[in-house]
Order: sequence, then C-alpha cells, then structure tokens
Amino acid sequence: MLQEALSNILTFHDYLKSRTDVRVKDYPLMGSPALMTSILLAYVLFAVSVGPRLMANRKPLRLNTAMIVYNFCMVLLNAFIVYEFMMSGWATTFSWRCDLIDYSNSPEALRMIRTGWLFYFSKYIELLDTVFFVLRKKQSQITFLHVFHHSFMPWTWWWGITLTPAGGMGSFHAMVNAAVHVIMYFYYGLSAAGPRFQKYLWWKKYMTAIQLTQFVLVSIHISQYYFMKDCNYQLPLWIHLIWIYGVFFFLLFSNFWVQAYIKGKRLPSTDDRPKQNGSTSEPISATANGKHLENGSAHHHANGKILFGKVKEI
Repeated sequence: MLQEALSNILTFHDYLKSRTDVRVKDYPLMGSPALMTSILLAYVLFAVSVGPRLMANRKPLRLNTAMIVYNFCMVLLNAFIVYEFMMSGWATTFSWRCDLIDYSNSPEALRMIRTGWLFYFSKYIELLDTVFFVLRKKQSQITFLHVFHHSFMPWTWWWGITLTPAGGMGSFHAMVNAAVHVIMYFYYGLSAAGPRFQKYLWWKKYMTAIQLTQFVLVSIHISQYYFMKDCNYQLPLWIHLIWIYGVFFFLLFSNFWVQAYIKGKRLPSTDDRPKQNGSTSEPISATANGKHLENGSAHHHANGKILFGKVKEI
C-alpha cells in the first residue's frame, strides 16, 4: 500500500514537471511543489506552535523600526507590481473582458510572467506579518483564517504560475490585490510610526470598504466569463476558483462590516494600545457605541476570537 502511494506521488510529480511552463521552470521556488509546501508547513508550525512556545517565557519584542521599514518597503514593492501588471497587458493590450493566456515568448508575455512570479514571491514576504505578531506576543491576532489566508495564497499561486504564468484575465485579481496592499501597508507603516501619526489615520474607517470593493471588482470581472459565449479561456478551472475566492472573502469582510459598523458588537481588544502591524487580510479599527475597536483580525467574531477552531471568549 505504501509503495503504491509513493509510486502515485512520484507519477504526479513527474506529470507536474512535464506540464510546468518552460518559461518559469528556472525561477526560484518553481522547480517543485515540495519546497514551497515545506516552507508553508514550517510557517504554519511556527505560527501556531513553535513561535508561541519560544516566546512563552520571553518579553514581547519592540519592533517599531523594523515594522516601519517593512511596511513601507511593502508599499513600494506592491506599487511596482501594480505598475508591471499594467504595463504587461492591463494598460496596453488587454480588453478587460476575455483576455486569454499568452503562451508566446513575446516581451509582453515574459513581462507578465515576471510580474506574476514577483506577486507570488511577495506572498512569502508577507509571512512576516505573522512573525511580527509572534515576536510581539500578539497571539490573539493569529487566527485560523489569518494563517489559512497567508499559507493558502502562495500555495495556490504556485499552481497558477506553474501552469499558466501569463494568465490573461486570471491575473486581474492579483493586480487589484497588490493595489489594495499599497494602501494597507501605507496605513500600517504610519500606525507603526507611533502616536504622533495617529491624526493622519482618520481614514482608517474606510479600509474595510476598500477591501470589500476589491472583492466586488474581482468577482464582477471574473463573472464576465459566464456571460460571454465566445470566450475560450484555456483553463476554466482558474476562473471558477477566482470567483469562489472573491465571493468567500466578500462574505467574510461583509460579516465584519455588519458586526463592527452596523450592530456595533465588536468588543475592544484586551490590549488597549493601537495595533502597529496587522495582516493585510484584516479590517481596520473603528468606533462603535463609544468603544474603540482595534486593528484586529478580520476573522474575529463579534463575541469572541476564533483561534484555530476554538472560540476564545473576551
């Protein structure tokens, strides 16, 4: 039985190698799914077990300077990714409707491939969001969905870059996501800079709206496929997965919006200090019923925090 299972794994591995787009096979982290899966598994173990244990008997680290540098570097990186996506098709030759996968070696296709890989690689850099939480002993911020989002995104993008690196209409959500990250990391950078910059963060209440707009745009754009009779997109599975992704996260953030802004049921964190670095998948703080709502995880429920399947009552 074990021998048969190993044989099937090797067969699947050989199949992947044969299907890997030759234009990306020499890029870092693209040779095999084993390496990137190992990295992401190590990340999950660090986030939920190893990291908290290492910090259990240690004082939380003050990482303000590191977080300021990190956040503003992420602003520049994501701005560059948006620009490259635009120049490799979205602002030049794409129709914004049925844009097919480009399998050629044209300069534009190769530029799109480089940009797609850079977006994929940036997801590994974003794992530092969680590292900062662990080192600052903000374990309540590391929810199940926080870790799921940060590990699932790079894992799924490996498949996209491997099979369809110049993904046509399938790359739209990456460009929009990078644009939103420019805004969010800029917010986090100012927040990490200290209380003297709080007066410049009056727009934080609009961040959840920006996030919701992102998922609406992605869902609407990708939904065009279902109404275009003559769109022969080469890998429809990607279309379905992107649509599911957009709808799922729209519902998630909508629930946060209702709980925080309409019902006002979000309870303040036990730590009254402003959060100085958050995940890019988290809504920003607000004020409801006279209570300050911190920059917590998007995945906290109204009356508790979901922490790896368990509800921690506040």
